[in-house]
Amino acid sequence: MGRKPLDVEKIVMDLIISDDSATKKRLAKKIFALAYKNGIYPSSIHDFYTARGRGEFSGFTVPAINLRSMTYDLARALFRVAKTNGSAAFIFEIAKSEMGYTNQPPLEYSGVILGAAIKEGYSGPVFIQADHCQLNAKKFLENPKKEVEALQGLIADCLSAGFYNIDIDSSTLVDLSKKDIKKQQECNYEVCAKLTQFIRRIEPKGITVSVGGEIGEVGHQNSTPEDMRAFMSGFKERLRKGLIGISKISVQTGTSHGGVVLPDGSIAQVKLDFETLKDLSEIAKKEYGLAGAVQHGASTLPVEAFHKFAECGAAEVHLATEFQNMIYESRHFPNELKAKMYDWLKVNAASEKKDGETEEQFFYKTRKKALGPFKKDIMGLPMAVRDAIAQDIENKFDFLFKQLNTVNNKALIDKYIILKRVIVRKREEGKEVVHDGEGAD
Repeated sequence: MGRKPLDVEKIVMDLIISDDSATKKRLAKKIFALAYKNGIYPSSIHDFYTARGRGEFSGFTVPAINLRSMTYDLARALFRVAKTNGSAAFIFEIAKSEMGYTNQPPLEYSGVILGAAIKEGYSGPVFIQADHCQLNAKKFLENPKKEVEALQGLIADCLSAGFYNIDIDSSTLVDLSKKDIKKQQECNYEVCAKLTQFIRRIEPKGITVSVGGEIGEVGHQNSTPEDMRAFMSGFKERLRKGLIGISKISVQTGTSHGGVVLPDGSIAQVKLDFETLKDLSEIAKKEYGLAGAVQHGASTLPVEAFHKFAECGAAEVHLATEFQNMIYESRHFPNELKAKMYDWLKVNAASEKKDGETEEQFFYKTRKKALGPFKKDIMGLPMAVRDAIAQDIENKFDFLFKQLNTVNNKALIDKYIILKRVIVRKREEGKEVVHDGEGAD
């Protein structure tokens, strides 16, 4: 008798629910093997982006979507939307901070994404990204070496989990108190170059990891052409000769992560500077061969704004909070569970409540932090409930793909992205990851 086929959904659910790291590794390994067997490859978008930087194509913006909860259900929805729209230029991402408060370590996140691809019959490259690999400015000032090494550890974990797209965020180190713009960016470009060199040293054989830099911290002062040129000039000086640098650059043009919440819990209208985004994208492409500028904190913008990203040449747009909001505010999300989560926040996030802040503002600002502690409760909801919530968000994904014009581009991705199977082993001392790239099966 033949062997019973593996139930990928059961493996994914076991991966999500398990608290044992050894079990998680074993289950993720099963999913990776199944993914390769089904023609699904964790990949780097680097070659696609550098082709864009050379002017070989344009006209659309790549969505990079952070899945903080219901990751399996929403990833399945994303793959369905991609198939319907003939798209392969989209990214799954999770930020350093999100890995913590959503309780989704890198190997779990990538395993769940690949499991969703298997379930939906998707094939080809899957782009998984570590968003905001960020340095804490205060800790950096106290002990730069320790802070950089901690981030290197996270990046190594992400690479070993199939994250072949890494966004370095050392923009927290920009010092606006200095008059000279290059001096303002100095710590930023020095650390970004150092971390890029680290990535090039440990990246899998045959894969050039897509690395992003950032010149302006989201929610702060808008970026300028002078900022970009100062950063890129310093970065190129500091990067070891012969090494491949970054493929895109994140800028600040007026957004903030999660939006600005008003006393009644609604989101303030944001005036995003699309002209600045357009100018910076042009400079990034024409002067440095990058894919263009990257916009963060965009998911809560008004719906009429999204078509402008493609029009102004933005390479990539990051979308996160609105999908979390849609889960919480869904008519299908159980009120009892939401009340439990909010009660937990009243105790465990009490220190974050500011004087004069309404309860609506407090919950909106902190509720992302309940997603990890209640991950099992959310994934334990009846399938019909999860499907209903995911359907509404799937419609939003479809709207965004069309607005960003990331449709009918699978042939372009296939042209520039070579599929590589990566075998990950550990050195005997167990400290450094070794990768061997193999051609696609």
